[in-house]
Amino acid sequence: MGTVDGRVVIVTGAARGLGRAHALAFAAEGAKVVVNDLGVERDGTPGTSDAANEVVEEIRGAGGEAVANAADVADWDQAKAMIHQAVDEFGRLDTLVCNAGFLRDRMLAGMSEDEWDTVTRVHLKGHFAPARHAIEYWREQSKAGNEVVARVVNTSSGAGLAGSIGQGNYATAKAGIALLTIQQAAEWGRYGVLANAIAPDARTRMTEGVFYSSDIPDGFDEKAPENVSPLVVWLGSSDCDVTGRTFENTAGQLNVCDGWQKGPIESVGARRMTVTEAGDLARASIAGERAPQPVHGAQ
Repeated sequence: MGTVDGRVVIVTGAARGLGRAHALAFAAEGAKVVVNDLGVERDGTPGTSDAANEVVEEIRGAGGEAVANAADVADWDQAKAMIHQAVDEFGRLDTLVCNAGFLRDRMLAGMSEDEWDTVTRVHLKGHFAPARHAIEYWREQSKAGNEVVARVVNTSSGAGLAGSIGQGNYATAKAGIALLTIQQAAEWGRYGVLANAIAPDARTRMTEGVFYSSDIPDGFDEKAPENVSPLVVWLGSSDCDVTGRTFENTAGQLNVCDGWQKGPIESVGARRMTVTEAGDLARASIAGERAPQPVHGAQ
């Protein structure tokens, strides 16, 4: 028996890269998988959904169970229908892995409204909408007296944790996803739902031009997306006993990432500070705290 034997899992953006690796890993560990992918290109322009069907056939060919889904995860009604498809097809839903997204990179000073809106929509709303409909199902199950052991796995990014030059739309959305994870964990634990996120470091369509084949050492591809999937499967399993955390994950290693923490408090006492004092206190508080992570791509 696998670590997720019998669980029903939705993986969004599952036709290629990380999503494909996650779907195959879940299936290999015994899960029934809904393989979601709209079939768009790297920049979100129309493509084909055939790749989702190819992943389904690969899972079935290995003896697993899977169905394809071509929903736009940021569309409210389509996201709802995707949740219903999992329940109708397999009788339940246990795990939701939100992974879908695309890039439209540009420096903020030249970014268009459409480039901002489309990227934040697919990443941020594309995480919220499926999870919102999933929690509706799980909450109803909990209120009906049924045991719920549900898991949500979100996909943030190193860009969302530290920023990334030329990717302000993407980084902002990924930062929002990290906070969304904390919010979900705080609100949904009462219904038997644990929520966590990953910030993966892997070679996919979205990192083309960043990681090259020359980066692969003999015998082990450190940037292969399959290296990230074991953590995702564990976070999506009933064995997972943590919630509200984000993990960086690459190769054979991972680390938890702390969120915003309060730094040292500096005060002038029980009176209103002056403008000059405000600057002095700000510098003093910063001096007592670790420097933030450098923004990716910054000089």
